[in-house]
Amino acid sequence: MSKEKKNHIKYHTLKYGFILLISIITGTTSLMAQTISYSEYTGEVLDSNSKKALVFATLTVDNTNVTTITNSEGQFSLKVPTEYINNNLTISFLGYKTKQISISELENEKNKIFMEEFVMALSEASIDAPNDAEVLVRETLDKKGSNYLNENTVMTAFYRETIKKRRTNVSLSEAVVNIYKTPYSSNKTDALELYKARKSTDYSKLDTVALKLQGGPFNTLFVDMVKYPNYIFTPETLGYYDFSFDTSTRVNDQLIYVIDFKQKPEIIDPLYNGKLYIDAENKILTSAIYSLNITDRKLASQMFVRRKPKNAEVWPTEVSYRVDYREKDGKWYYGYSNVLLEFKINWDKRLFNSVYSMSCEMAITDWEKNIENTIPRSKDRMKASIILSDEAIGFADPDFWGEYNIIEPEKSIESAIKKIQRQLRREKPNNGTSAR
Repeated sequence: MSKEKKNHIKYHTLKYGFILLISIITGTTSLMAQTISYSEYTGEVLDSNSKKALVFATLTVDNTNVTTITNSEGQFSLKVPTEYINNNLTISFLGYKTKQISISELENEKNKIFMEEFVMALSEASIDAPNDAEVLVRETLDKKGSNYLNENTVMTAFYRETIKKRRTNVSLSEAVVNIYKTPYSSNKTDALELYKARKSTDYSKLDTVALKLQGGPFNTLFVDMVKYPNYIFTPETLGYYDFSFDTSTRVNDQLIYVIDFKQKPEIIDPLYNGKLYIDAENKILTSAIYSLNITDRKLASQMFVRRKPKNAEVWPTEVSYRVDYREKDGKWYYGYSNVLLEFKINWDKRLFNSVYSMSCEMAITDWEKNIENTIPRSKDRMKASIILSDEAIGFADPDFWGEYNIIEPEKSIESAIKKIQRQLRREKPNNGTSAR
């Protein structure tokens, strides 16, 4: 195996280190008070014709950096500081016409926002794109210094990670983090600071195996492939892929080239396949959706599983990623990403496999320029090896997040939180602490 490919695999081991543990790590997270006055609005973003939910649609308060996204059911929750309630709200979604409405027209709940699909003319859909898709990708990555935020910023982000056993939620973690983001032209790694966190896990459903996600918010942050191209595309590894043009589309009324990529047949080591969405006029990556080739079960297991029981074989069955970028005043920046890992555990002397999925997502909800380039003290920075500690009490507090924007939870997650809390109350009748 070449040195470059070994480094490529090493990067992924650092980024997405999902851990299988027997022991349980417990701890607490300090909480801070909140005082900002705000109004909260909830609702759904739907296709105007089919009424289907639009997943990961972006909602932004005009003339601010306040933003949120819809969940997997098209639902959103948006908390708007009182000083901005007379602003407009812009809603955008890939392949749909951008929509703008007045915040003052919204009710506090049950709002339905309908989006019209952008119907492209045949000539526009099959537009005469550049001849070489790979050259376009290289040019796009090379222009990050001019097309993306090239100044220090402090971003507020909401992070959520879940663990499921088949279809049942067994662990839920949420956090608000501050991201001290360096310019896109800089090679410096962004610093993360944990502000708030809560977690609840029903260990009785984990077959005595505790599943911990190492890296926490870093797993989603490093999916920002424009800032961190070495985790997927380097000048050398770009040559390991075949690139081709797919049918064009639009986002925010701008023509978008859709580029398919997959590893070349002669490349044996696991790489990626997926789609890149590139602004045709300015050569800007606006979104990427891709997955890892995990045909080699043994190698894939080595990349993601750090420790496991001796009597079990563990391997991933799906590893997929998504990253979306947003634009403000002609500059683009990381806005949202998610990671999904599904895997099986084959136990010795057991008839059935255990099937688990681990997913995490993070969305930027606000940001400002970091003019003085302040960064958190070393002891306050999150480490890339972080595992969010257990903290159950927050899920019982409806005001836990205060004015901070979060991704609206799915119905299944809300139900799981209640079930896990009931289980914890049964296991801790004396309000004691237990670890399994």
